[in-house]
Amino acid sequence: MKNNKMVSVNLLRVIMLVHAIIGLPYNVRGLSMGYYMMSCPMAEQIVQNSVDNALRADPTLAAGLIRMLFHDCFIEGCDASILLDSTKDNTAEKDSPANLSLRGYEIVDDAKAEIENTCPGVVSCADIIAMAARDAVFWAGGPYYQIANGRFDGKRSKIEDTRNLPSPFLNASQLIQTFGQRGFSVRDVVALSGAHTLGVARCSSFKDRLTTPDSTMDSSFAKTLSRTCSAGDNTEQPFDATRNDFDNAYFNALQRKSGVLFSDQTLFNSPMTRNLVNGYAFNQAMFFFHFQQAMQKMSNLNVKIGSQGEVRQNCRSLN
Repeated sequence: MKNNKMVSVNLLRVIMLVHAIIGLPYNVRGLSMGYYMMSCPMAEQIVQNSVDNALRADPTLAAGLIRMLFHDCFIEGCDASILLDSTKDNTAEKDSPANLSLRGYEIVDDAKAEIENTCPGVVSCADIIAMAARDAVFWAGGPYYQIANGRFDGKRSKIEDTRNLPSPFLNASQLIQTFGQRGFSVRDVVALSGAHTLGVARCSSFKDRLTTPDSTMDSSFAKTLSRTCSAGDNTEQPFDATRNDFDNAYFNALQRKSGVLFSDQTLFNSPMTRNLVNGYAFNQAMFFFHFQQAMQKMSNLNVKIGSQGEVRQNCRSLN
């Protein structure tokens, strides 16, 4: 089945390159389809191979790559600031408590190293993150979506900027406001939350829901979460029953009052978002379509081009 999926995605890439050749570029904020077609034609294939090899060894890394894109783009824009290591003079984003559980850095490093050997100084780390997240969604069974490339890498990464990341304790109104400030619609908020169809949450992010009776949580599921937290704050709870499969089971869980995070369950509780949750729970194809569109928007968030950034030689440090 994975082989069939790889054939499909490679065919899609051929179609995208043909579009670029015949003059149908996909331009967004200075980005374009086929951006590396002449300067580094193997770039996307190298990223895909790095992602595929890593996820075959550890499927849980798919969630990590998608989360990395979000945590990168939501701060300074999609500029790979999340990849920069701290220095003696600066504590970087990746060392924020909100980012200590991020995973997948080594996948980006592997892809970058091979690309540098093939076409040095051409492909940005920001583009690699965007491509890797896209490929991780598809590898896990989700939709394949096109992205334009040409992002430059940023030169700023500060721990204090991570205060802008949405908290798992926000209600629907707060989520809509926070995402809306970055140009996302209510539909985008719910669709992007569906990325929680992959991965886990740590007890520390949801244990406060267990201290008082919560009528928005199924009583049996509350006992499950309590058992999880009995092993400590770092114990992990899958968001849904298919933690490594990209599907709509997350939205089915919300309908059963079995959302892990407060910011998950609030999407079903709120009349502003409940119809979208019900729609995605009923129609996976609609969820996939809206998720594609929202991820394209996320991947283009406040990108840097030209003199606004650089193409790093090493994703962990400035040139």
